[in-house]
Amino acid sequence: MAPGSVFQILRIAKGARPPVLTAFQRILGNHQKTMSALPRALCTVRNYSSTASKEEPAPSAGDAENASLLSKLFPQTAPEMNKTEEQERQKREEEETKENERAWKRMKLGFAVFGGGGIVGGLWALYEFGKPDVDPNGLTIEDEFTHKPMVQQYFQRMWKSLHYYQKMIQEPSRDKLLPDPLQHPYIQPKYTLVLEMKDVLVHPDWTYQTGWRFKKRPGVDHFLSELAKEFEIVVFTAEQGMTVFPILDALDPHGYIMYRLVRDATHFVDGHHVKNLNNLNRDLRKVIVVDWDHNATKMHPDNTFGIARWNGNDDDTQLLDLVAFLKIIAQNDVEDVRETLHYYRQFEDPISQFRENQRKLAEQMQEEERIERAKAKPMVKQWTRNLLGR
Repeated sequence: MAPGSVFQILRIAKGARPPVLTAFQRILGNHQKTMSALPRALCTVRNYSSTASKEEPAPSAGDAENASLLSKLFPQTAPEMNKTEEQERQKREEEETKENERAWKRMKLGFAVFGGGGIVGGLWALYEFGKPDVDPNGLTIEDEFTHKPMVQQYFQRMWKSLHYYQKMIQEPSRDKLLPDPLQHPYIQPKYTLVLEMKDVLVHPDWTYQTGWRFKKRPGVDHFLSELAKEFEIVVFTAEQGMTVFPILDALDPHGYIMYRLVRDATHFVDGHHVKNLNNLNRDLRKVIVVDWDHNATKMHPDNTFGIARWNGNDDDTQLLDLVAFLKIIAQNDVEDVRETLHYYRQFEDPISQFRENQRKLAEQMQEEERIERAKAKPMVKQWTRNLLGR
């Protein structure tokens, strides 16, 4: 390369500045211009703010109220808080803290008293139900727990006593709910009719004027008087005796109902009072239960004739249809009523089905009678011709 060319290149390089450095210097120059203009802008803002503060109107009453409300809601944001209000707030907080402490102490005391009472009651029950029986002379009667350790004796006797009371609640009060059947020369009805009282014979009704009353079902007098000729009538209900006995005394003044069984004669199973016919002391082939509650008779569904629950309406006729149904069973001397009741158990309304069966039977009997008459009529005519010599 010629020397002149080299000198020319160096001259150009010396005169030209790198683009990066040029840009940096340009930014630096702009920054310096900005910094130099900043004091003037600050002075302008300061002058404007001072002018605005001079021209700003005085705060109104609403602004003071808002400021007071904000100070109460957010005390930490208030510029200045009244010392009296601060002291009152601190005093209230201290009183609340003390009240909470007193409440917690009372709660702990209540827990202690309750726990102590439970422990004392448990020890009393252990002693009362676990101590051995004594004879009239005060001597201890030996039992199956006598030769065991003392603590074990008391626990096992208490458990046995509690199980006994549980059995009293859940099981009938006696093994035989009815006395033995009458023997000759007395007359024992062949069939036993078990009736629910509530919503079968009577319906409870309550008003503000009269309070509780029990309304007698239409046809109940005819029902009892007719069926007492063929059945041993028993009222079996889960109601208490103090409620049942006065009602039945007024309902049955002639004594058609032979026996009355109340709640203590039921089994308590799964929250329901169940009528266990095994304790009835009667042949289950001859026992018919009339009830609307299937839970009450779930141990013996084939002995149950379910009817609709009576709600107190005056146009009810179910008892009259039930008289016809039960009298047909008694008059036909049915050996095992469970077969007949099992057939009607498949229907939602057995009474309606019985009426339908009666209607079909009447039509069938009329048809058979018509056929018999039709067969006998030509023979009469033939005898008439023979007598007249025709």
